[in-house]
Amino acid sequence: MTTNKLSLLFLLIFTSIISCKKNDMPAPVTPVVTTGVYTLNQGIFQQNNTMLTYYDFTSATAATDYFKTVNGFGLGDTGSDFIIYGGKLYIVMNVSGYVAVADAVGLKFRDTIDFKNAGVNRGPENIVGFGSNVFVSSTDGTVAVIDTSSLAIQKFITVGSNPAQMVVSGKNLYVSNTGGYSASYDSTVSIIDLTSLTETGKITVGINPGCLASDNSGNIYVTCTGNYGSVSPSLVKVSLNTGKVILSVDSAAGTIRYYNNELITTGGYLGASNVGILNPNDFSAMRPSFVTDGTNIVNPYGLDIDPATGDVYVGDAKDYVSSGTVYCFDKTGKKKFSFSTSPGISPIRTQIIQQ
Repeated sequence: MTTNKLSLLFLLIFTSIISCKKNDMPAPVTPVVTTGVYTLNQGIFQQNNTMLTYYDFTSATAATDYFKTVNGFGLGDTGSDFIIYGGKLYIVMNVSGYVAVADAVGLKFRDTIDFKNAGVNRGPENIVGFGSNVFVSSTDGTVAVIDTSSLAIQKFITVGSNPAQMVVSGKNLYVSNTGGYSASYDSTVSIIDLTSLTETGKITVGINPGCLASDNSGNIYVTCTGNYGSVSPSLVKVSLNTGKVILSVDSAAGTIRYYNNELITTGGYLGASNVGILNPNDFSAMRPSFVTDGTNIVNPYGLDIDPATGDVYVGDAKDYVSSGTVYCFDKTGKKKFSFSTSPGISPIRTQIIQQ
């Protein structure tokens, strides 16, 4: 009897000790978003592995799959674009067929906006904000108008064939129509009036237009990929005053960003693995490479500029299956810092967090 009591007492003490040790173990810590950047890692097609990396300026540390860490579930398949607008983060999930919305600071999930038409994915691609709306282009030939308060789609604006990238200039939204999924390539940029929310015209620019950028002098710049054969890729400058192409050169540019009378470019699918810097007046190279300190970028994929500082963020996709790296350069092309997006793959966009 005494032996049984001692055994029971020992068991209770042992259980209490183990319980205390378990309770004393610290829970995983979710970094508090202060100042820094988010990077969207596109992932691999049909692998449901799109991830968001949060890089904290103060601690100089990166936390990947941050959206899942905060919310307990992942983003989905093939994130193609995202923006921070009006205190919210909008993430375009191309293959999953929706836009995920979260708080810009903290990433607490708010809602998803469905992009399926009778069960068929519209193929949301690109997103921009203006006024009280965000606009999402889809490869089904439409641009959706989303109210930022209700998160409801107000209307779909029909544009050209397989629209991709968009840019706002003045009171108009410009949309590149690629025709990439059609029998023949498109060659136009649609003009959408941001007051009436209607397409008011098209500008012919070149075969298979893609990325767009705008300057402060009433011009837009368009990358045209061509047909991957007889028609070479080109870089085009359009005067919005006349609606005409005023400059066109053979150039395999992928992504272009305008800042302070400079065009920063990546080589694209047919170009060199290089980050370039061009004079927007004649598209001449201002130097052999934007990068001036010898930093080796294997496969420049993402390209974004902090408008407040001129810092340039380059996402290195490497081989599209390995973890990526994001490099931050100052406006003279010297590296300030870099961070791994591991296990995130193909860093495609970077956005600055502002509080």
